[in-house]
This record gives sequence, C-alpha cells and structure tokens, in this order.
Amino acid sequence: MKAGDDGRSDMRRTRLDRYDLAILAALQRDGRMSKLRLSEAIHLSPTPCWERLRRLEREGFIRGYHADVAVDELFDVAHFLVEVTLSRHRAEDFTRFESAVEEHPEVLTCYAVAGGFDYLLMMVADDIAAYQSMIESWLNDDMGVERYFTYVVTRTVKNNRDFPLERFWLTRRRGG
Repeated sequence: MKAGDDGRSDMRRTRLDRYDLAILAALQRDGRMSKLRLSEAIHLSPTPCWERLRRLEREGFIRGYHADVAVDELFDVAHFLVEVTLSRHRAEDFTRFESAVEEHPEVLTCYAVAGGFDYLLMMVADDIAAYQSMIESWLNDDMGVERYFTYVVTRTVKNNRDFPLERFWLTRRRGG
C-alpha cells in the first residue's frame, strides 16, 4: 500500500469497468451531457447507463457538476503561487493553518507538500497590493506562517482540469 493510501482506492478501482470509466471521462469533458447522449457516447443503452451513473454518484466517484466560468472575461485579477512554511510543525499548527485557509475564498487551491516548504497555494487578488495586504493580515492573525515566497503568474500556459482517466486506468489494469 502506498503512503497515505487507506486501501479504498484499490478496492474501488476493482469495482469499475470500462463503461464506468467511459461515463466518468465523458462527464469530465461535458458535465451537462444528457443521459441519452451519454449512453450513446459510451455505447450502452440508456437504462443501464443511468443506473451506472447513479451508482458512480452514490459511491463518490462523481463529486459534483460545475460550470467552467470564464473569470478572465468578468474580472481582471492577479494570480499567485505561494510557498508557505510554518514556524512549528505540530499537528495543531497544521490544523490551525488549514482551518484558516478554508476561511479565505481567495485561496483557490492549497496543497500540503513534502519537501522544502509545507504548503503550496494558488491564490487570486485584485492586484499585487491587495495580495500583499492579505498576506500581511495572515502574518498578524497568527496563522503560524514563518515565511512565504510568492510567484506572480504572468500567463496561463495550460489549465486542464480533465484528469487523464484512461491513461491511469490502463496502467493499473496492466499492473504497471
């Protein structure tokens, strides 16, 4: 078992077949796809397709359906990648920081990482001054931040939210 793996993913993976994977891949590309179009796309009649879809939702393989909003068409915002190192590394320090991050909607993504720092965040703000003000408030709010390094995103080269399901499925099925 891999570190951090509780065994569920391997158990769940064995219950999926190529139709389940096809449903997930199709919906990942177009979450608004009709049931009929979905059944046609995966080459399965509508009733079994719908039953599989409901099972995938019920078992947590589908977390939700979302719109990909063109935020750049609505607002001019600055994006930042931020490396954060905490001053202490006790369980309560990580919990305090993670709880505080949950309260900040400007933090789009927060990864706990191993290596030279503790967290990698993707953040947005109106501009650099607004970002700096936010970070200074974090330092004053005793979130446990010892240091941070900021990288200003100058342009997005790739932003793909579609996980390569087929590639990983085939690798696991072949035992590789």
